[in-house]
Amino acid sequence: MRTRPAVLAALALSAAASLAHAQAVPTFEDCPATVETKHATPRIAFADASARRFQTVIRDAAKGPVNFAGHYILTTWGCGSGCVMAAVIDVKTGRTTSLPFTVSDWPLNVTEPLDFHANSCLLVVRGSRNESAEHGTYYYTFDGKAFRLRASTIEPSH
Repeated sequence: MRTRPAVLAALALSAAASLAHAQAVPTFEDCPATVETKHATPRIAFADASARRFQTVIRDAAKGPVNFAGHYILTTWGCGSGCVMAAVIDVKTGRTTSLPFTVSDWPLNVTEPLDFHANSCLLVVRGSRNESAEHGTYYYTFDGKAFRLRASTIEPSH
């Protein structure tokens, strides 16, 4: 059986597009941050209603080490079975910023749906945001005020 040139060209373009998409996905190294290793426990400034509702977990987390984007503490808590919420605490100012969505339905091979590093402003989210039917991996950067979606890979529907 012979493969037609048009089919080969379409396959080549598809492979090239997949490779280009894979290269567009940000890495932790793309968003470097210098980690502050020592800090006093900040006085917390609850910037939004979501953070105010979870004051206790946020205040407890503020006592811990910097674990995100150089001088932030990212903390998570449950919002039901297989659901998490999160917020970041600026150890310099005490300002909190809530993740603007919940995360649920992450893949079975994933133990933590949020992946982040102390020396990077990249947050990788795996699963469903706000319990939607769309599942995937979402790449956000944090600029000190808001999380910004930079890329995503959506899983095919089952």
